[in-house]
Amino acid sequence: MLSLVSCKDRQKQEEAFLPESRGNINEIAIVIDDVMWNGEVGDSLRKKLAYPVDGLPQEEPIFTINQYSPKIFEGVVTQSRNILVVSKGLNKEFKHVENKYAKPQNVFYITGYSIHEILDLIETHSETLISIIKYSEIHYIQHKMENARLSDDKLRGVFIINIEIPDTYRYADEKEYFYWMKKDIPSGSSSLLVYQVPISQIEKNNDIVGNIVKVRDSVGALYIRGTMEHSSMVTEEGYSPYFMNTHLDGKTAYETKGTWELQNNFMSGPFLNYAIRDEKNKRYLILEGFVYDPSNAKRDMIFELEAIMKSVHILQ
Repeated sequence: MLSLVSCKDRQKQEEAFLPESRGNINEIAIVIDDVMWNGEVGDSLRKKLAYPVDGLPQEEPIFTINQYSPKIFEGVVTQSRNILVVSKGLNKEFKHVENKYAKPQNVFYITGYSIHEILDLIETHSETLISIIKYSEIHYIQHKMENARLSDDKLRGVFIINIEIPDTYRYADEKEYFYWMKKDIPSGSSSLLVYQVPISQIEKNNDIVGNIVKVRDSVGALYIRGTMEHSSMVTEEGYSPYFMNTHLDGKTAYETKGTWELQNNFMSGPFLNYAIRDEKNKRYLILEGFVYDPSNAKRDMIFELEAIMKSVHILQ
């Protein structure tokens, strides 16, 4: 017991002297020799780690991957927040190490005696690797928000929640049980909506996804309108929304993502919607993020909104 405590204390002391990790959100440094990278192994890694994100209007990879030869794996590269080292060795192994060269950091090792063994490890462990990185990136963003927060006193008073929102956002509109927070950027904006509806409004006729779309379209018609007549935000009909069951704040929730458009106004972009079943307060708490940034990548903007929404905590 004493040995275990001593080991943990020593690990904490060592991590205290580590430099801060570097890298953009959803970026992976892959350390692998050029021969494997240009062959089957590289093809498998690209297929598993750079497949298109669901719900975006333009095709964008789930991660940005940068390849480095083992010969240059030093200096700044070792401080990348997410690192995958792929190499040949005597033993077949998948290993995950935290905070090896910097903090916070994930370093993954895939080692196999043959190309076949390496490919098998990629196939077996890629989902685990992706889950760990996504979870870590969400918490990395949430940690950055802690010291620069927009006050959520209004939301706490109306919706009985705590939520971490960066102070780069401002309150754009406030109505009864509807709040719109917005971040302006040079080429567009990023928005967060918070509102609530009765449980029956989402669950009637056992058409959860259809009802979520109807609710968000009705909210758009009421509060999110363009300058032209009959111009409001609606769910784009040309693409079926992506839908899945999930949990937020320990409660049943539904995740819906797809594309919105502003009628008669030629504006559109991606959205991510969470409907959280709050049985105690007899409601669905709706959190939605949407982005308008024409011609630019939107993956990381939507990911930031996901991190904000996943910080929510219903107080009672």
